[in-house]
Order: sequence, then C-alpha cells, then structure tokens
Amino acid sequence: MKRYCQTLELYNDPELIAGYVEEHSRVWPEIKEGIREVGILDMQIYIYENRLFMIVDTVDDFDWVKDNERLATLPRQAEWEAYVSRFQRSSPGQASHEKWKIMRQIFKLD
Repeated sequence: MKRYCQTLELYNDPELIAGYVEEHSRVWPEIKEGIREVGILDMQIYIYENRLFMIVDTVDDFDWVKDNERLATLPRQAEWEAYVSRFQRSSPGQASHEKWKIMRQIFKLD
C-alpha cells in the first residue's frame, strides 16, 4: 500500500468553510465509485480552520499522475471538481491532483 498526504486551503470565509464541510457529508456516489475504481483504497480529509489535510491510501502500483488523470475522466469527476473549486483557494480549471499539494514526510515513529 502507498500513502499520500496532501494539503489545500479553503477561502477563509466561515460560510464557505461550513458549505465545504457540508458537501463532504454527502459526496456524490459517482465520485466515491471513481475514487475506488482507480485504486484508492481509503481517503480521509481533516480540517483545521481553513486548511485541509488529506490522507490517501492506494494500491501498490498506483501512479499518482496517471491514475489521477484517469480519475478526472470518470463520470461526474469534472463536475465535482468545478463545484468544490468555489470553496478552494486554487486556480480555475485545476484538476484535483494539481490543487492539492503533496506533503513530504519528515518523521515516522517506527
């Protein structure tokens, strides 16, 4: 299994933040199906103020760029990305794997 950790900022607006949290309590079924289809085993998003932290666990042969590009072509993915982008501090039209920034691990307790 591979693990990716990412971060992204939301606009610092309490109403937008609440809206983003609410939308993630009812993610569209096609989005969840597409995530699983490309080899993502688990995905979790945490929030602190307007900063998001995402943990993504994938199959061993997951290719970050290739599989995320494939995910972007699956049903309703582009629509979802356009919809949630109104909450996110990102450039218009960016794919999910472009706006979420991969974090580098600096410590692990063995």
